[in-house]
Amino acid sequence: MFLIIHLTTNSSVIWGALNSRVSGASAMDRGVATFQHEVHFINNLPLLLLIEIFGLWLPIAFHAIFGIYFATSGSNNVVRYAYQSNKRYVLQRLTGYIGFAFILYHVATLRWGWSWLTPTGTAWSHEFASSTLAAALKGTGGQWTLAGVIVSIGYFVGVTALVFHFANGLWTAAITWGLTISEKAQERWGYVCAVLGEGLMLAGWSALFGFMFLVDAGNARTIEEHLVAEKYGVEYLAQLEERYVDEPTELAEVVHEAANRAYPGPAKKIQD
Repeated sequence: MFLIIHLTTNSSVIWGALNSRVSGASAMDRGVATFQHEVHFINNLPLLLLIEIFGLWLPIAFHAIFGIYFATSGSNNVVRYAYQSNKRYVLQRLTGYIGFAFILYHVATLRWGWSWLTPTGTAWSHEFASSTLAAALKGTGGQWTLAGVIVSIGYFVGVTALVFHFANGLWTAAITWGLTISEKAQERWGYVCAVLGEGLMLAGWSALFGFMFLVDAGNARTIEEHLVAEKYGVEYLAQLEERYVDEPTELAEVVHEAANRAYPGPAKKIQD
């Protein structure tokens, strides 16, 4: 469920272009504003830490531990019997390893603030979600760097692996739990899982494409500053701007602090 919500939220940078409830000079501006709105909503949920622990981390840890156990204790015979089911068996385990490594990197850099693992040390901030995400994928200012190319390829591989692992896992889980016993039932459920997987793959790839090639970091930053001032007040935005510096390492600390700062309370809002 989290994967569906997460990829739908991230792809809002693309489908948000159709959002008439936000203002923007262009379709991409509306996409950036929509994504920022979604990120603000998630980060202001009550009991967010408890939701992360019991709704995300513990289930992932449980799945990862048992997944690694079954993957290492089982054996495959795909070389001798190259059936489609045997190939899926191997891919399910391979994508599990890749997906788990990707989740660790993704969370470490964007949630825990390990900016030294991102291109040029740029930290992600939920206050400036689109601009800092573009920088975390490509490099400072959203400009392509060699490290950014490597990270972006890693994201493409990681997202693809997770979606396949999820969709194929749903299909095999129904068989394991005795929900799809007959061949016809397995075939029908297979179509459902395939459509779901294709939809999630489209959402994940479109989000990556948007942040890699369509989002202009400077323009996105301007939109984000306006939204921050509108939501939290000009005084709060001024506090962020006062500490803004160009050095990547210092900027990482400033933005990470801003990302985790508690809501300061109402302040004077920007007047259009």
